[in-house]
Amino acid sequence: MAFDRKRRRTWTYSVSFLVLLVALYMSGGIVANLRRVANVVVAPFSWSVSEIARPIGHILAGAVNYSDVVAQNQKLRYELGIAELHANEAWSLERQLSEMTTKLNLPFIGALPTVAAQVTSLSPTNFSASITISKGLKQGVLVGMPVVANGGLVGIVISSGPNASTVRLITDVNSSIGATFGNGSSSLIISGNGLNNGLGATSVPLSDNVAPGTVFSTDGLNGSLYPPGLPIATVSKATLTPGAATFDLTLKPTADLRNLTYVDVLLWEPST
Repeated sequence: MAFDRKRRRTWTYSVSFLVLLVALYMSGGIVANLRRVANVVVAPFSWSVSEIARPIGHILAGAVNYSDVVAQNQKLRYELGIAELHANEAWSLERQLSEMTTKLNLPFIGALPTVAAQVTSLSPTNFSASITISKGLKQGVLVGMPVVANGGLVGIVISSGPNASTVRLITDVNSSIGATFGNGSSSLIISGNGLNNGLGATSVPLSDNVAPGTVFSTDGLNGSLYPPGLPIATVSKATLTPGAATFDLTLKPTADLRNLTYVDVLLWEPST
């Protein structure tokens, strides 16, 4: 009896399984149904991954866009800095031109062509004195050309490079200038006594009526290193030796050699 019940149960299970297989086959096959079941199971997880990945993608895209913005801002700041630099340079040049116009008021040079230059360095000692200026051969500045500033003669070019020159000041102990005063009937030599010692002239004839305040200028005689009429110095002291037929002069440069910022180089040579 028990054995019969067991056989009936086995038969029932077998028939049910066969019916199930037939049903699955008729509806598309086992694999298709298993795929469908898998899709049902996986679909919620796929949606979750998509929803999580989407904002992450946006964040990454935002990071890339932010770096582009930073790079653009850096470029704009650089261009703004260049523009400000050019504006400052223009303002500086305008200020320098105004200062040069004021300082280089030189009516005594007449129609002589000039080159304006900035003083870039001073190299004075107790005996020698020179300056370096910002113009040279490329601007037409040659050795032997006179240099002037507001007030009068400054010195003479003793060396010239492509874009810079050295000027020996009139107070240098190696400086000697042919000078005259008044109606130009008398000439004498003015020599440098060193930077802090001004200028001097010796053996001036008593017949020359020279008094403190007298202005001496270049005589421009044939072979002179300077054209005529450039103010050199004023007499500050006349020293007469008792019994002598001449006297000595102490002179002060008409140009302010201690505050040189800009100068003019006269494009003039002795042969012209």
